[in-house]
Amino acid sequence: MLRLAAIAFAGLLLASPAPADEGHQHPAEKLGRVDFPVTCAPAAAARFPRAVALLHSFAYAEARKAFEEVVAADGRCAMGHWGVAMTLFHPVWAAANPGAAPTADELQRGAAAAQSARSIGGGDDREKDYVAAVDAFYAGSGDYASRALAFETAMEGVHRRHPKDREAAIFYALALLGNAPLTDKAYARQKQAAVLLNAVLPDSPEHPGVAHYIIHSFDYPPIASLALPAARAYSKIAPSAPHALHMPSHIFTRLALWDESIESNLASAAAARAWVARAKPGATAFDELHALDYLEYAYLQTCRDRLAADVLEQVGRVARVDEAQFAAAYALAAVPVRHALERRDWAAAQAVSLRPASFPWDRFTNAQALVEFAHALGAARGGAPDKARAPYQRLDALQKALVERKDGYWAGQVEVQRLAAGAWIARAEGRNTEAASMMRAAADAEDASEKHPVTPGQVLPAREQLGDLLLDQGQAKDALAAYEASLTVAPGRFNSLLGAMRAAIKSGEGSRARRHAAALAALCEKSEGTRPGLDEAKAALRAGN
Repeated sequence: MLRLAAIAFAGLLLASPAPADEGHQHPAEKLGRVDFPVTCAPAAAARFPRAVALLHSFAYAEARKAFEEVVAADGRCAMGHWGVAMTLFHPVWAAANPGAAPTADELQRGAAAAQSARSIGGGDDREKDYVAAVDAFYAGSGDYASRALAFETAMEGVHRRHPKDREAAIFYALALLGNAPLTDKAYARQKQAAVLLNAVLPDSPEHPGVAHYIIHSFDYPPIASLALPAARAYSKIAPSAPHALHMPSHIFTRLALWDESIESNLASAAAARAWVARAKPGATAFDELHALDYLEYAYLQTCRDRLAADVLEQVGRVARVDEAQFAAAYALAAVPVRHALERRDWAAAQAVSLRPASFPWDRFTNAQALVEFAHALGAARGGAPDKARAPYQRLDALQKALVERKDGYWAGQVEVQRLAAGAWIARAEGRNTEAASMMRAAADAEDASEKHPVTPGQVLPAREQLGDLLLDQGQAKDALAAYEASLTVAPGRFNSLLGAMRAAIKSGEGSRARRHAAALAALCEKSEGTRPGLDEAKAALRAGN
């Protein structure tokens, strides 16, 4: 898979830029090449590829407008209505995340569009199959998961009946990714999607969906390097789409390519600002907030604290969001929490709040939990375990609420936070055996699942926290093992490297201490100040010489 992807994408990167299939009257856009013929009036058919290209880059609002233009050009174009329905259904985003599933209003609008497509009929058998596939999602009466599975099954049929249709293979791959459980460490559906995409890739190296979905297929620590060619190509394929500019940073983050991640998210945030300025002046784009969370994460790992503080300030000024959806909620909560916890500023962690107050926070329990976790951790590690009790109890209540709503993935993630917070409270109260037991349970639970694409990484990895706890208890060798295990999943993290260096020194592991110290020095070569621990790294390197 890697060899095929690397050859195809390398050819794209080395070639002179080719004009993208920009659709109808959008000459400045570059959204990639989409070849999707439809049996509609010429004016509608000319607009259709642009709408599909936007859909493949998850620019759902813009894609919906584009498909509505298709329908306006030819009201009898069933595939135009199909496209509207597809923009209201969010595969991958909604995977293990009910907060990203279509709302009741979106389901109603999507069902109406699918019904229009079905009632129009027309077109050829291929188009009727596409319409039937999206209708399989909206016509179902079950929960999101059962509807999404029905769509996957239907798209498998479309692909089987039309094996030469590249779009059928690409949308089937998307359906597989949308149903891939984050607890499957074998990555079965992801690998199946990758096989489909790599089969299409040689003939479609500039297709936005192929590059995009290859990244999603391999967005996991053991296999992330397989998507590096696609990551470096996607932003060049569709530079007009904010998500296409951001998505490569998923792989850059997995591989600790921090400068590339920063460049990716700066470009994505700027593009998102430009889009929202046209569509909803005065609002902040959720795409920008999503990019800023990844940007904050990269700045903090590389000790660029002033730039991280600028991101924090920018997020703090947000008054209104273009879409009050899950990625916006997560970023608004995560950026201030990361800023405090990564810098071990326990007072700031206790002061984090959910902002803006006008945002519908009650819809996003996982974002609320981040703040309660910060409050509990900040108090416990700041020497005030009595103040940690109330946020710990609220965290416990939020976890139970997620269980009751059958939101299994986020219930598990919040349980990790609850266990970790409880461990630090126990440590602060001198219950060391209980503290270690709870933190090991947190780390094991976190290891059993993958992070959701909405986040660049946990605000504090549980196994890194286990290293912190064990080192604090004087168990340096076990702490070193915990830090190094955490680094295999989340490489290039400042605090894991610092902890590993300290644990190695205390364990008498001089060569390992120097290796981690060298990695720290390289990681922070663009440091803007004196992050605690950098002087220790320099001293360890001098001692080795």
